[in-house]
Amino acid sequence: MHTNRRDLLLAGCCAASTALLWSITTRLRAEERDPPPEVTTIRLAKSPSICIAPVYVVSDLLNAEGFTNVVYVERGMFGSGAAQDKAIWNTDVDFNLNFSGPLLLEVDRGLSTTILAGIHVGCFELFASGGIRSVADLKGRTVGIQSLESPPHVFLSAMATLVGLNPAKDIEWVTSAKVRPIELFAEGKIDAFLGFPPEPQRLRAQNIGRVIVNSAQDRPWSQYFCCMLAGDREFVRRNPIATKRVVRAMLRATDLCVSEPTLVAQRMVDRGFAPRLDYAVQTLADVPYNRWREYDPEDTIRFYALRLREAGMIKSSPAKLIADGADWRLLNAVRRELGG
Repeated sequence: MHTNRRDLLLAGCCAASTALLWSITTRLRAEERDPPPEVTTIRLAKSPSICIAPVYVVSDLLNAEGFTNVVYVERGMFGSGAAQDKAIWNTDVDFNLNFSGPLLLEVDRGLSTTILAGIHVGCFELFASGGIRSVADLKGRTVGIQSLESPPHVFLSAMATLVGLNPAKDIEWVTSAKVRPIELFAEGKIDAFLGFPPEPQRLRAQNIGRVIVNSAQDRPWSQYFCCMLAGDREFVRRNPIATKRVVRAMLRATDLCVSEPTLVAQRMVDRGFAPRLDYAVQTLADVPYNRWREYDPEDTIRFYALRLREAGMIKSSPAKLIADGADWRLLNAVRRELGG
């Protein structure tokens, strides 16, 4: 069998990735101080979005934390609204990495959601065509979303309220069960589209539309967490040791996205979580994974809670959402351990 230079480089990259994670997991076992977890199986939600990269490289770290069985459960295109989110918590997921806005909707509606940590800052990018140059220009325009209350719908609603638009009346939302919004935008059938990796990478590569908001770079969005780690409330209550271990593993995986982005990208592709290496590498370069030590997750809840109340999507105050649906005790403990 012929082996070319690319095959050798790929093999070397994979070997380096394995050696790196083996070194980390070995060190974790040596540093172990906590009691063993109450359970040894952990079920994580996954989606086609590759911005949740820490989820896709955390399994080895979870193994080192004492979990012998890490199960990934498909949850659709980065969540499909409150109905699917309710079904997730009622069935087979223990932890979920999702955009903060939909998590607040879950808490507001009494779902079994406890927000545990902020993971990374923005990954959404708003693409538009024609003469649209700002969010205010979306008034009277068509915007594609997978479903109402999906992360793009919630995020865009928050954007709209900030510039004085009424998202329920001023924007024409286009939903499609058969055709993805990105395809409608690429075909010129809608005016704007909010994409998450690898969708922005694809649109830029194909020179389709223009970016009018980049949540990783543009204020105020870049000042708050985009994706946050949440656990099933009952799981968190019954299994505090296991939950702490999951939080620690997820934050270590987030650090890996900063320190070893190429290896993380390759591992995502090797395990079938990302379709293309170049898109995975670009996502890890674009998304700020290095802010979890700096940002206060309560600030994120306060900010989005106010925007979503203005949009009429939630009723609770920021203080009530924090009291009912957030628990930072484990995050604070892990921060001390990891130097955060």
